[in-house]
This record gives sequence, structure tokens and C-alpha cells, in this order.
Amino acid sequence: MRAAMRAAALLLAGLAAAAALSPANRLRGLLSDPNRKILSMPCCYDGLTAKLVARAGFPLTFMTGFGVSAARGFPDTGLVSYAEMEASARDITAALRPYGIPCIGDGDTGYGNAINVKRTVQGYAATGLAAIMIEDQVAPKRCGHTKGKSVTNREEAFSRVQAACDARDELVAQGANDILILARTDARGPLGLDEAIERCQKFREIGADITFLEAPQTVEEMRRYCTEVTGPKLANMLEQGKTPILSPAELADVGFSIAAYPLTLLSAAIKAQENALALLKVCVRVWVWVWVWEWVRIGLPEP
Repeated sequence: MRAAMRAAALLLAGLAAAAALSPANRLRGLLSDPNRKILSMPCCYDGLTAKLVARAGFPLTFMTGFGVSAARGFPDTGLVSYAEMEASARDITAALRPYGIPCIGDGDTGYGNAINVKRTVQGYAATGLAAIMIEDQVAPKRCGHTKGKSVTNREEAFSRVQAACDARDELVAQGANDILILARTDARGPLGLDEAIERCQKFREIGADITFLEAPQTVEEMRRYCTEVTGPKLANMLEQGKTPILSPAELADVGFSIAAYPLTLLSAAIKAQENALALLKVCVRVWVWVWVWEWVRIGLPEP
């Protein structure tokens, strides 16, 4: 009897330790760390890029829908399905497991109505993602810095975030995989800054853990968002986008908690591969031997 009780106690202690080290709790710890003014977050789109981010020493990463779509040969216009995103999330979280850094997943619009949103949150949590981003664009959505995007009405936007928060709370109540909710609005472009800020305020009232106001156009707009909305906030540092590019220190001073770099790795990879292909055209033999030698010399060691 005592042995059984001891075994049960050890099991409960193990479960408690696992919960404490869950990806969601790791992200909570990063966001609440007083020694970290801001979290720089390069975005990944597959297992390889996730490992590169981790090996470079960054504290967290983000599975970008733009990158996952691009890796499959599609533009960021809602052509990639929930199942494809979930599969990518599993690859990424598996690659990150030895390093222990959390990953936020792009959940787009939730892939349907409120019931679909809940299923998406549950599925992303099961993959080991630390958080999921849900946005208020009309489906099919598109990149937040492009023209012609539109957002849902307030009722639909709030119902998506409510469904996501409900799914999170149900998972916690069940003792299942925990996950944070990152609520995003794209209302700045089509409806103006006031509407975007009010949506973020409501997202926080509903229960979102983090908010993301996409594409503010000036530093003053960024500062106003950070002043008027509570809780952790994400800044999207998209090269050649609509938002001013600030240094991490400047973003921290404005009031942001996370600085996302959504296309930096993808853009660098595309340029490097284009250069390699151009060189292959003119000097195949020399380039192949140089490449093979570098691969053997440097390699891609496991952790």
C-alpha cells in the first residue's frame, strides 16, 4: 500500500514538473522575466529554420504562415490548410524539443467558425506550441502589410478570440496541454487606429494573453497602442513593411514585449539560393566542390 502511494506521489510530482516546464509556461516565464526588456523572435517555417533560431541562442520563435505557405510554393493568401499548418507545427516543435525554446504558431483566422477555432487551438496545443495567434481578417486572409485586406465586424472578431480563450481554459481544466492566446487585429488599415486599439482592449477583456496590432504606421501610433492596451504586446518588424523598423531597445522603450522578424530568414534563404544557382550556371564543378567541402567542414551538428 505504501509503495503504491509512493508511486502515485512520484507520478503526480512528475506531472507537476512537466507542467511547470511546458512550452506555455516557458513562454509565460519569458514574458514575466524582469531581466528581459524585450524578446527578439525570428520566425521559422520548418524544422531546419527552427533549429537555426534555437542554435543562434534566441529565446523563442514563431511558426509563420507566410513562410509555411512559401515553402509549399504558395503566396500568403489562405491557400494552406489547417492540416498542413498542424503538420508543420509538429515538425517544428519536434526540432525544438532538445533546445527547450517555445514556439508561437500562426493560427490565421482559426480556419472557420467558433467551433473550428476551438479545434485549431486544441490541435496546436497538442503539437506542443506555446501559443497560437488568432486574427480578425476576413477569410481567406492575406499578409497584413498588403493592400486590399479587410477585417470582420466586431462581433465575429470577438467571438473568435472568445472561442480561443474558451478552448485554452478547457484544456487547462482537463489537465491537458496548455497554450497561450495571441489575439491579432488588422483593423488599422481598413478601419483606422482607434478601432484597432479598441479591438485590442476588448481582446484583453475577453482573456487574450498577448495582443498584436498589425501595421501601425508611425512610432507615435506604436506608442499609443502600447500606452492604451494592457499586457504583453508584439511588434512586427517586417522589412519594407508599413511599420517603422526600430531596434529591440527602442521597441522596449515604446512598450513592446516581443519583436517578431517574420521574413528575415526566408528572404535571406531565397537570396542565398538564387546566388548559388547563378554561380552554378557559370562554374558548376568548382562550386559543387566548394559546397561539399564546406558541408563536410562545418556540417549541421545535432544538439
